[in-house]
Amino acid sequence: MITNGEVAAALSAYLALHPEEESALSEPLQLLRTGMDVTSRRTLPMHVTAGALLVRHGREILLIKHRAYQILLQPGGHVEPTDTGLLEAAARELVEETGIDPSTVTPSFDVPAYIEYGLVAARPDKGEPAHHHLDFGYAFTTEADAGHIQESEVTYAGWFPVAEAERLVGRRIARATDATALLR
Repeated sequence: MITNGEVAAALSAYLALHPEEESALSEPLQLLRTGMDVTSRRTLPMHVTAGALLVRHGREILLIKHRAYQILLQPGGHVEPTDTGLLEAAARELVEETGIDPSTVTPSFDVPAYIEYGLVAARPDKGEPAHHHLDFGYAFTTEADAGHIQESEVTYAGWFPVAEAERLVGRRIARATDATALLR
């Protein structure tokens, strides 16, 4: 089970590499200090999610089209009580949503490539009011292709050149390729 301590440690390690983002992450830092269980999907006004930036051949990123939001983004989702760590949660979400063979995926770095704090619109169909996600995104590499998508969550999965993926999804894409460069 992921603990608030692990969340705080991952956030601290990330901010050590990206101190310029401390002000953007000050609100979640304050919420973490309250002691509420941010790993539960039911915790409001914020809970943790995990994302995966999968890089292939150093020049392509795997993006999915999210069924509920109808937008392209990286694979990811809520952490589960059975997840043993944030990195593992990101890998689980990647495998679940894209069907990629987990034996073909390698983490690039044990510190998140990005952390984003963002408002999520209300989803009355799921009984969820508007709330915030604190998304921990990890970079992974592969030489493989995706498998069968998780059709309950995803309508499409495809490879995009890094520049196009960055234009579609945002600057976090560049962080994935930067993280993979750390291993070379």
